[in-house]
Amino acid sequence: MAQYTSTKTVAQSLTATLFKSLYMQMSAALAITGLVAYFLSQSDAYLNMLINSSYMLWIILFAQLGVVIWLSSSLHKLSMTSATLLFILYSVLTGVSFGSIFLVYEMSQIVAAFFVTAGTFFVTSLVGYVTRMDLSKMGSILMMLLIGLIIATVVNMFLGSEGLYMACTYIGVIVFVGLTAWDTQRIKSMFMEHGTADDNGQKLALMGALMLYLDFINLFIYMLRLLSAGRE
Repeated sequence: MAQYTSTKTVAQSLTATLFKSLYMQMSAALAITGLVAYFLSQSDAYLNMLINSSYMLWIILFAQLGVVIWLSSSLHKLSMTSATLLFILYSVLTGVSFGSIFLVYEMSQIVAAFFVTAGTFFVTSLVGYVTRMDLSKMGSILMMLLIGLIIATVVNMFLGSEGLYMACTYIGVIVFVGLTAWDTQRIKSMFMEHGTADDNGQKLALMGALMLYLDFINLFIYMLRLLSAGRE
């Protein structure tokens, strides 16, 4: 029993270490994204690109998709340095695509949405970390809702329905709040199973940082839409 307790304590300590690394990497990626987005929004060249070459944003979006697929599928083959550079590249590309939000929303709305998102994310991720409830069933439901949300969003690009837009906004907040808790629990399980903070453990931390970074970014988008709608 004493040996089991000792082993469990070591695993919990290693998990806490990997989560610390995860949150540091995620925070750094968010900072890069925010800074790139802000400084580009102050650039006349960037504004001209949005006005005259809107297809460039589609190229950037497809580049983001390519980078995240490459990183996710090849993580075990990449060195830690290469994986980190790809994560940085992804956060920069996200910042480039995010620069336009400073032209659409007021700074006060963006700041408010960020702090609301940060608070919500912190609480939800903490719940996912400490809860003993199995969230896997909830995760399956959330993934189905996410697929429906994506389809509804694409359809509404052609319909332009304000009601569907707001419905997608509320559902998006719910989905990514839930996914934050579910992903945190999944990451914790991966860390506990791996059991060491070696190079592969650090790669798992980086992948976890990417997962939660994506949750945060998407939650922020829907929170921004929600809060800006409430002030109109």
